[in-house]
Amino acid sequence: MISSPEAAKLVLVTKAHLFKPTFPASKERMLGKQAIFFHQGEYHAKLRKLVLRAFMPKAIKNIVPDIESIAINSLESLQGRLINTYQEMKTYTYNVALLSIFGKDEMLYREDLKRCYFVLEMGYNSMPINLPGTLFHKAMKARKELAKILAKIISLRRETEHNHTDLLGSFMGDQEDLTDEQIADNIIGVIFAARDTTASVLTWILKYLGENPSVLQAVTEEQEGIMREKEEKGEGKMLSWADTKKMPMTTRVIQETLRAASILSFTFREAVEDVEFEGYLIPKGWKVLPLFRNIHHSPDNFSEPEKFDPSRFEVSPKPNTFMPFGNGIHSCPGNELAKLEILILVHHLTTKYRWSMMGPQNGIQYGPFALPQNGLPIMLSHKTSS
Repeated sequence: MISSPEAAKLVLVTKAHLFKPTFPASKERMLGKQAIFFHQGEYHAKLRKLVLRAFMPKAIKNIVPDIESIAINSLESLQGRLINTYQEMKTYTYNVALLSIFGKDEMLYREDLKRCYFVLEMGYNSMPINLPGTLFHKAMKARKELAKILAKIISLRRETEHNHTDLLGSFMGDQEDLTDEQIADNIIGVIFAARDTTASVLTWILKYLGENPSVLQAVTEEQEGIMREKEEKGEGKMLSWADTKKMPMTTRVIQETLRAASILSFTFREAVEDVEFEGYLIPKGWKVLPLFRNIHHSPDNFSEPEKFDPSRFEVSPKPNTFMPFGNGIHSCPGNELAKLEILILVHHLTTKYRWSMMGPQNGIQYGPFALPQNGLPIMLSHKTSS
């Protein structure tokens, strides 16, 4: 286990070729062995290029109105009742993930995709015992059905012969030469990577804003200022890509949440040969865990690390001390999309709604990411209501 910025840089960046990604075999079977997480070298570089092509700002700026529509509808459906924040944020991030992967092509199969994926997700962290009746067995059956649904979507896409800028379009490019199995494995992997992590961040943001009224007020004033500016210019009420670049306070809140909550607590690597670092020998075959949470919560890197303080990001953190999306060639290629969907939801949440946290607020649960107890139960209501 490594918890210094220097060691993390060695493993993830400067000598990344000596530390391969490694996951339990059951996870590879469930997501698909051709998924980007499980590879390095030429195949990994190719997949990373294709994912980045679909998720870089140039591509995702075109789906801002669609993400905003999902955010508006999601919040409207939640107001006036007691909700589990994490579960509802998972629905929101799942819908955004489908949009970014398939565009509008998934509408025919949305419910089938959701049904199969949710069964797969339930079995992901279960004991890998593939016997009838077990969660793992049910998950593996759902995984096969999911692959069949994706095959239908891929087949329909081939018949249309349109140029698509979504992730499926990037994978299916004429020059990419990916098999249907490789495409399916990576689509399932991206849904997995995009959903729970971003939903966890959103849940913590609501908690931290609820506990820090001055921060909530600053974010609300920033968001309302954007709306006033748009009205004065006659630009309407819908957000644009340019609007999301005018949210420095909200961006700092996201950064501080990523640091304080440290959703990705660590990552798995395995030494492919003996490696020496500062007098220590890391033998070939040993697992190496860069501990992001420890780095983010070290007083050597961040003063008063247990305090929620977005102002600390008014200046850039020291190199290799802030790695919420990992680092190096295996860092998350979808981080721009994640930040965009968070900004859009926070905008509508703070300008139109108020919320109250219900029940005890001190507990932590793991599912497997760290979460507020019981997924943060809240009551959400329109600001205009009594």
